[in-house]
Amino acid sequence: MKFIVDSNVLFTFFWKDSILRHVLEKPVALFSPEYALSEIDMHASEIIKKSKTSEDIFNKQKVELALHVHFISLKEYASCITKAVSLAKQYSKKDYNSFIKDIDFYALALKTGCPIWTNDALFKKQKEILVFDTKEIITLCNSL
Repeated sequence: MKFIVDSNVLFTFFWKDSILRHVLEKPVALFSPEYALSEIDMHASEIIKKSKTSEDIFNKQKVELALHVHFISLKEYASCITKAVSLAKQYSKKDYNSFIKDIDFYALALKTGCPIWTNDALFKKQKEILVFDTKEIITLCNSL
C-alpha cells in the first residue's frame, strides 16, 4: 500500500509509541512533499516539547523519518498544482484558504494516484482523492 502522508501525521513520528512507527513495520510506502520537512523544522520546538525529547534526539529521529518516508520535490508534482487548486472551488472562503495551505499534498496525491493519510476532515470534503484518517489506516494495516 502507498499513501501520501500529511505533516501532522509526520509530527507523530516523534512521539513514543507512535501509530506512524507501527505502520512503518507493515508493507507500506509513504510519500510526502519536501515541504513537509520544512513544516517539521518550523514546529521543531513544539515537537521537542510535546515529545519530551532533546534537540539532538529530535534531529536523529528526523534523519530516521527521512529514511522511511519518500520526500518528493515540488518539481515532481508541480504540473498537478492547477488541478489540485480546482478541487477547492466548492469550498467556503475559510475552507478554501485552509485547503490551499495543503495544496502540495493534494497535488502529490494527484500525481502519484496515492490516497492521503490525514486526520484533517477538510481533506475528505473533496471527492477526487481518496483520503484515510489514522483509524482507517490502522484497520487497513491490521488486514495485512
